[in-house]
Amino acid sequence: MTEFDEPAFRQRIRDFIAANAPDLPYRVGTRSPEDQAESRVLRDWSRQVYEAGFEGAEWPVEFGGRSDFRAVEELIVTEEFAKALAPTPIGAGRLAAHALLHFGTHDQQVEYLPKIRRYEHVWCQLFSEPDAGSDLASMRTTAIRDGDYFVVNGQKVWSTNAAFSDMGYLLARSDPSVAKHAGISAFAFDMSLPGVTVRPLREMTGTSDFNEVFFDDVHVPADALIGDLGQGWMIATTSLASERAGVGALVIRLRQNLDALITYAKATPSGTGTIADDPVIRQQLADFTARVEIATLMSEAAVDRRLRGKFNEADAPLIKLGFAVLNQDLSYLGIEIQGIRGALATDDPEAVDHGHWQDEFLYAKAYTISGGSNEIMRNLLGERALGLPREPKPH
Repeated sequence: MTEFDEPAFRQRIRDFIAANAPDLPYRVGTRSPEDQAESRVLRDWSRQVYEAGFEGAEWPVEFGGRSDFRAVEELIVTEEFAKALAPTPIGAGRLAAHALLHFGTHDQQVEYLPKIRRYEHVWCQLFSEPDAGSDLASMRTTAIRDGDYFVVNGQKVWSTNAAFSDMGYLLARSDPSVAKHAGISAFAFDMSLPGVTVRPLREMTGTSDFNEVFFDDVHVPADALIGDLGQGWMIATTSLASERAGVGALVIRLRQNLDALITYAKATPSGTGTIADDPVIRQQLADFTARVEIATLMSEAAVDRRLRGKFNEADAPLIKLGFAVLNQDLSYLGIEIQGIRGALATDDPEAVDHGHWQDEFLYAKAYTISGGSNEIMRNLLGERALGLPREPKPH
């Protein structure tokens, strides 16, 4: 394998983004398209990202990957896309592809993987339910075998992009008689099947990024089962563990927001000087500078361990928890130092930076819940990383 030229690789990513990234407004977090026209733009962009080799390079060569792929490339791509505020490929295709590559049949791989790369299919993640979010294994949606089909009944929620998706990566309870983790199976789910209803949810951000998905006697072909019956929990946790680089992008965004906030404070008149001249604000900005630097160093240390094949139980929950708390605090300060203008709506023409800080503030709560709530992260740190007694179960 030839020596890796990191500067050249980074420059190639930057040139690609500059030449091809869609002209869409930046929105905080993982968001859905506003309409079908935007969905088509994002599909085309996502296809180009795969064609350029910035997604899916780790796949087997048979399905479009590269034999000389290096793990560090994924981290660099994530960093450069975050720095440029470029959209990442829409949907849960990467997550579904991991499940299919490691647990799917060859026929499933041949059927679905090329369509993921070409973006003929947008995938959504059908995991969470109204009473099974952080405690995902308590899901009630069922998939009961009936001849050549599984009959699916139930409800999913918080399904990003479901209204624009062709396929779903579904977890459902296939055996209610066994322990809850053992009775779950995974499916490649066709969202156009009869009996599927998708209802967008309007969030406090003013957009509908999440959806409810209802299943009413949906007949799913038996060959849509991924892996073995009852293997869904392992498949899901394994594929979720493959989503390694995302937190690094979030930490980069923290630094970008802090820099923007400092610039705003220095440039905005207040009293006889600027907002930055206020001693309380100055101390708050200095405090955030230290906290963002700590978060950055923690993220870099975790990445370094991962690239060297080391594993630390504390890395993922600690970085995710630290980001969620720090991001919420920083976005609140971004609103607070605007004074009365901080109360403006995100789409108000008088809002600072086109309402960016309002959007950051409203979305910040989502980060404390999605991908494992702050409470779950603290439990993981205590029980797995520190070996403390498990959280008592309610009677």
